[in-house]
Amino acid sequence: MPLIDWNRALHLLPALALASIAPNAFPAAQLGYATLHELALYAILPSFAILLATVAWSFLNARLGTARVIAAGALAGMLATLALEAIRYPGFLLGWMPGNLPELMGVLLLDRFSEGPSIESTIAGFAYHAWNGASFGIIFAILAEIGIVRRTSIWAVGYGVLIGVGFLASPVVQSLGGGFLGVEFGWRFAATVLVAHAAFGFALSTALRMALFYSRRVTRIAPSRLSDASSAVVVRPETR
Repeated sequence: MPLIDWNRALHLLPALALASIAPNAFPAAQLGYATLHELALYAILPSFAILLATVAWSFLNARLGTARVIAAGALAGMLATLALEAIRYPGFLLGWMPGNLPELMGVLLLDRFSEGPSIESTIAGFAYHAWNGASFGIIFAILAEIGIVRRTSIWAVGYGVLIGVGFLASPVVQSLGGGFLGVEFGWRFAATVLVAHAAFGFALSTALRMALFYSRRVTRIAPSRLSDASSAVVVRPETR
């Protein structure tokens, strides 16, 4: 097992908590705590803004490790969502999924359940879907950074499958009429969910390692350029 860096864990704990908000908003809405529209306004969007500000502040204040972990995790998670969609969407077209979940999330996000989906709600739903993927990417990147998991494919696939099991056991599936673990929808539904999330995990591992590799190169270059630019500024005395 990896050794846990508790000092690093305490430092990254706020980012971990913020990244956990978006993925839990939809299940919380299904449990009746608030509508997804309300949670978007008062939880999802603020947490996104704070994470973005954290990356910017960390970069400008030379806390490059924090900025790199959050940004690389978010990018890797969004890219890994494409791998998930490569499994999920064909499953939806084949009738193995009960509905197009991002489309449903978009309708709930824009509070237009009675009107049905629109172009705007579909875009909002897929944006939320992508940000969920980014959030899971940030969570995995932080867990790897502090030593709870490793960035290997085995760990990441296990992480993805765990997310899939969590989804199957969540109030979301039960609210759709699938019952616990989606048993009412048949084995194809559960298989599609688990394979899609395993693909997410595998892609996440690869994308995260690449993102961290290139982000290290960027963060080595950027501060030197900023310092060069600042040193090039000449303060001229005022002329009377």
